[in-house]
Amino acid sequence: MKSSSVRSFSSRRALGAGMSTLVGLGAALALGSPAVAAGTSYVALGDSYSSGTGTRTYISDGTSCQRSVYAYPSLDASALGLALTFRACSGATVADVTNTQLSALSSTTAYVTISVGGNDAGFADVLTECAQPGWMSNCNGAVNEAQSIISYTLPGRLSTLYSSIRSKAPNARVIVVGYPRIFNGEDCNTFTWFSPTEESRLNATADLLNSRTASAAAGAGFTFVNPTSRFVGHAVCDSSEWINGLSSPISESYHPNVAGHRDGYVVVTKPAFGLGVALSAKQAEARAVASADRLAHDAQRYAAADLTITPERFVAPDLTTPEARAAAARAGVDLSSRASIDAADRAASAKQDAAYR
Repeated sequence: MKSSSVRSFSSRRALGAGMSTLVGLGAALALGSPAVAAGTSYVALGDSYSSGTGTRTYISDGTSCQRSVYAYPSLDASALGLALTFRACSGATVADVTNTQLSALSSTTAYVTISVGGNDAGFADVLTECAQPGWMSNCNGAVNEAQSIISYTLPGRLSTLYSSIRSKAPNARVIVVGYPRIFNGEDCNTFTWFSPTEESRLNATADLLNSRTASAAAGAGFTFVNPTSRFVGHAVCDSSEWINGLSSPISESYHPNVAGHRDGYVVVTKPAFGLGVALSAKQAEARAVASADRLAHDAQRYAAADLTITPERFVAPDLTTPEARAAAARAGVDLSSRASIDAADRAASAKQDAAYR
């Protein structure tokens, strides 16, 4: 009798638990919440394009990583009900991800996103070079060097990194995220001098980076998402910019803004998780904003490691330096005359464009 009673009680308890689970799931679906287990682990790795640099609002985690609740990892996690460990950090290279971010992965990690490679190719330095007037810069040389790194050095680095991710997170769905084209063929910023050809080459470099990254991701069995088409019509100087042009503070320059993450990146990354039920964009943003303190507290565990990462920052052209004055003298430029500066820039850029072709 005792044994029978125990079995009967256990059966009723199991049935009750099952009904409770079904009721809870039904309620979640009715409310539009994701049908994933509470606490499902999501780790966001990578650089400034994943951390949220450019959104102008960052969590207070004691680092210079510029992690934002408005970045796509935070918005995706909030929309899908995932427990985010936010490791992406401004300035991170492949080596930085390997040395400072992979410790957050484990066999229980269910989802991983990562964007990395732009800093390995010298993203900020190339933009800094090309933004200067043609008479004091070598944009073609900078772009050529970046493309060489992307083609011949980066693939091996990514392959090794992706192998490490798979080893540390064997059960995770890994989503590799690419980069948008920054420019639309014009330069509307007063204190930069990108020529149309330079912008075209810089966009082609982003395409090359995406191509090599996609190949490495495929080789690892990871999902690659390309944001390029989503950002068409929303580049720097478009009427609706999703990428900042020259900005103040300068660190915001040439990175996706809040709209770029919400309307650009989230739209291409969220479906890649393969979770069919999600909150609305407005609900997800509200939940993301509310998560700021938790994310900051969690990130502080890794603050010592994050402080080893050197932020990569675009530097605006400065025509007052000794180097600029010397270049102006060689080119016969009158630095007190904007007309002289611009005319010499057009002439120098035309000569460099001809040499490139």
